[in-house]
Amino acid sequence: MKQTLILGNIITMDEKRPFAKAALVKNGVFAYIGSAEEAKKLANSDAQVLDYGENFIYPGFMESHCHGSFAGERSIGQANLMEGGLTTDYARYRNIIKAFIEKNPQRNFYVAAGWVENEEYVSKAYLDEICSDKPLIMQTSGGHSMLLNSKAMEWAGIDAAYAKKWGYDLVHVDKDGEPDGYICEGPVFEVAPKLPTTVKDIKEYLLAWQEMALRSGFTAVGDAGANVLHKDAPQAYCELEKEGKLKLRTYAYMYVTDNVADPKAEIAHIAEQRATMGGEYFHIIGAKAFLDGVTEAHTGWQNQDYLDQPGYHGNERFNDHDKMVELIVEADKEGMPVHVHSEGGGATHYMLGCIEDAIKITGDRDQRNVLAHLHFVTDEDIQRMAATGSVPAVPPLWTAKLPGNYEQEVSYVGEELTNQAYPIKSFYDAGANVVFHSDYPVSPMMDIKLSIYTAEKRNYPKEVTGGLTSPRNTKEAITREQSLRAMTINVARQFRQEHRLGSVEFGKIANMTVFDCDFLHDDIEKVAKADIIATIVDGKEVFKA
Repeated sequence: MKQTLILGNIITMDEKRPFAKAALVKNGVFAYIGSAEEAKKLANSDAQVLDYGENFIYPGFMESHCHGSFAGERSIGQANLMEGGLTTDYARYRNIIKAFIEKNPQRNFYVAAGWVENEEYVSKAYLDEICSDKPLIMQTSGGHSMLLNSKAMEWAGIDAAYAKKWGYDLVHVDKDGEPDGYICEGPVFEVAPKLPTTVKDIKEYLLAWQEMALRSGFTAVGDAGANVLHKDAPQAYCELEKEGKLKLRTYAYMYVTDNVADPKAEIAHIAEQRATMGGEYFHIIGAKAFLDGVTEAHTGWQNQDYLDQPGYHGNERFNDHDKMVELIVEADKEGMPVHVHSEGGGATHYMLGCIEDAIKITGDRDQRNVLAHLHFVTDEDIQRMAATGSVPAVPPLWTAKLPGNYEQEVSYVGEELTNQAYPIKSFYDAGANVVFHSDYPVSPMMDIKLSIYTAEKRNYPKEVTGGLTSPRNTKEAITREQSLRAMTINVARQFRQEHRLGSVEFGKIANMTVFDCDFLHDDIEKVAKADIIATIVDGKEVFKA
């Protein structure tokens, strides 16, 4: 029997035994947690010893909402427009894209990602100047908008008829009624999966993503729409599992198109995929739908009209109430939740109404449906979230006032609402199972220590942003313990894995993350500078600094 003795300051997230000095692992699960003296007595003479001294050991951290193959693709398969930091400099973008093309002349198709829009409007002509002989696409950092050059538009079939079908809010046109290269929301999610990508490519992306996640201290993640951009990603996950190359546990939600024609058939298909593709390190656990877009693109579904566009309250994507209720009911029959992108307050209000009506049919208040992003939420809907057993996936890394972004939000929805953005404490106070998310790589950062910092300070350390950001909505700040729970045991509950993951307890899988900092008690400025020491999966060190 393989044994590993792990020594250090263990913060277990187990309420019965919150602290320990040692853990004994047998065949990948915890066999003893307690004193170092007793653990040494129980260990075999040939047990491997991982002694982390005075460093601090936590349950393996988990990310509730990210995008695995997309993250890997941005890392190794695309021109990264955020190279060197966040920018809206189109001249700099041009140089980054040109350098990527020069480095990869063999490619027949180019994608650049990380575009942050500013007040300067660019069209296909901007990209045609960079590359006119091959398709070139530039994606926003959030992934909800993209710009295509003329060759890419020809490849995608974007013409005047296409623009008329989708509407000019989603496919922009010039003065002659011809598409100018800019598309957002539905068209983006139709075009992106058609990009030329092989299963071999996706496997390389997933391995690059896994390395990054383990190096960052994450041992399990929720892939929110595993097939949304790469339809063959589930197959790639499966092949990697069979090849013994997966270490990062992934709990996947499968993408459902807006107002899907047959919710019952869609859930049956996802259930079949779960049965045929499931393994220990890749699990299909539910469905994923988009309710809206994002406020900064005028596509977040708000409870009220945009101030600069009277009569318009955002883009309603999956807005068929009866179909959403049916989707939730059918998913519940299979023991699966529905996970939705719900950015604006109107989207959240709509979804909670659907969940409430589904509960009337199923009687199940433990469905663990997930609402992610939650930019603006009313007090009433915060209470409804807890009452329906829904999971709020909140982004502490998005809570600070960012220059430019903050003023933009104020101009769109008003100062009062903007200052109420991203509640977290209120969800805890209502009794909801709060989980953190980064939405990586849609959002450019996935960071444990900074998530704890921003959840408490509602701002970034000066070292990160040069003091350019400021706190926002500080009444929604939470405690360190709440932050740790939102990245460990609460995420395990979201995945229905709380009996196996999320805390250091007897019989659970031995996943742990080691830092040089006591996240519960050290000064918050020290927390911001913490260094990861190691990541442990199944009792084995898979990353060591």
